[in-house]
Amino acid sequence: MSAKGRHKASKVLLIIEIILILIAIFIAIIAIVFGKLKSTEWNDKDIYMNDINDGNISDYTNIALFGVDSRENDLTKNTRSDSIIVASINKKTKKVKLLSIYRDTYVYIPDHGYTKINHAYAYGGPKLAVETINRNFDLNIRDFVTVNFSAVTDAVDALGGITIDITEEELDYVNKYAKDVANINNKEWTKIKKPGKQTLTGVQATGYSRVRYTKGGDFTRANRQRTVIDAMLKRAKHSNPVKLIKAADTILPQICTGMKGMEFTKLALFFPFYSIDEQSGFPFDNSVMTINKASVVVSTSLSSNVTELHNYLFGTQNYEPSQTVQDISRQISSKY
Repeated sequence: MSAKGRHKASKVLLIIEIILILIAIFIAIIAIVFGKLKSTEWNDKDIYMNDINDGNISDYTNIALFGVDSRENDLTKNTRSDSIIVASINKKTKKVKLLSIYRDTYVYIPDHGYTKINHAYAYGGPKLAVETINRNFDLNIRDFVTVNFSAVTDAVDALGGITIDITEEELDYVNKYAKDVANINNKEWTKIKKPGKQTLTGVQATGYSRVRYTKGGDFTRANRQRTVIDAMLKRAKHSNPVKLIKAADTILPQICTGMKGMEFTKLALFFPFYSIDEQSGFPFDNSVMTINKASVVVSTSLSSNVTELHNYLFGTQNYEPSQTVQDISRQISSKY
């Protein structure tokens, strides 16, 4: 090789070395930042799962996302889960499906009987909440992430706001809840003056996600919560790495999870490739009725809804629910 060729090859190697060093530094910074996560005592091998016969489910990483309704910002106890979302990530394509589980869904909670699913978090924290989801819907969730008002508010602000289309029906309610969120977290707030597509602050976005008194009630609120997540992901993907790291440094101490820092880091490394593919709510077929003087959301048939759930999340055709789900389904049907 000529001297000129050796010089060129040396420059290429130097560039590669610099790139590798920068990548290593970036990963180290991410690991340090994610080391600030507020992890709880969690052994994912102890999490209950049914005997699931679905060959496709192992191709997905399934995580339970909880938004807790706590004015004291307590993330693990004495609070019901205001929002319950299953995030299912395709390990190959990195496409994400979001499935809201309506908070009033009537299910079986171990050692507590049949009641609304959002009670599970209050009764036994994230462990019981995750196990209730697995038991009633034949899922294999082992990880969770819990956030409260302040974390969502700070996350949106750190990203520079998110774009949401506010309807005329929603406007007054969004302002009412935004003011409430601001008071809880000692934040300033600005009244939204008119409907339409606009950039919301963290307080406004959190207020928007909590509105439940428009047409559709909790069903449309669950949709708003998924809309906020989608808008945050889109904004984050268009933010520079330095801004994202600073945002994570602010937000992560306010998040509770069973995942350790390195587990979160592995997920974060694929962040640029994630995209929300579909979103929906569960039960797909449902009715609202009163059981034991409480208004609940009841599956028309839990078994058939679980079959549809596996088709929606994992593309599994004609999934046959476990015996556990079939037994729960029969018990629920006998109550109305």
